Amino acid sequence: MSTLPGIVDAGPHDAELAADIISDAFEALDAATWLVADPGQRRDVLARDMLIWTEHALTYGMVNLADDLSAVAVWFPVVEPIPMPADYEERLDKACGEWADRFRALDTTFEANHPHGEAHHHLAFLAVRPGYQGSGVGTALLNHHHERYADMPAYLEASSLGSRRLYLRHGYTDAGEFRLPDGPPLWSMWRPAG
Repeated sequence: MSTLPGIVDAGPHDAELAADIISDAFEALDAATWLVADPGQRRDVLARDMLIWTEHALTYGMVNLADDLSAVAVWFPVVEPIPMPADYEERLDKACGEWADRFRALDTTFEANHPHGEAHHHLAFLAVRPGYQGSGVGTALLNHHHERYADMPAYLEASSLGSRRLYLRHGYTDAGEFRLPDGPPLWSMWRPAG
């Protein structure tokens, strides 16, 4: 019988590791294919973009790692406006090159569908490396956060039917389906406090 890994808070030196885990987990998703059509470039472009966000989360959010480095959760507490990453437009162009406008469209679409008005924690990324998916480590990361911050509602965008099912099992409800421009569906999901 296997045991689940422990969950630890990431430190400043873990940004690249977290970005790599997310890129490994997300590379095959329909949204990632929409973002970077070239499979030869996709993983590297995703990793460079994710590094912007994992560095930002280590300053303005919360990053939790499975201690076996199989999975990561990246949260932003939306209790007051969070600034964009420093030099975001320049960094995005450098990180994503010819695909940068796709990432901008993703940002715009996510912002248009993000709820405003009630303080909450935003699960920006829950990523489990291939080979560990279905092992329970994603559930362990969710439970870790939900137990720690039981009094705070949570919001996320599910990027696949499989992840949507996982979040439904953890008390999230559908807040509406939306689509990337000429792209795949995503689902806004909300979990009330408690």
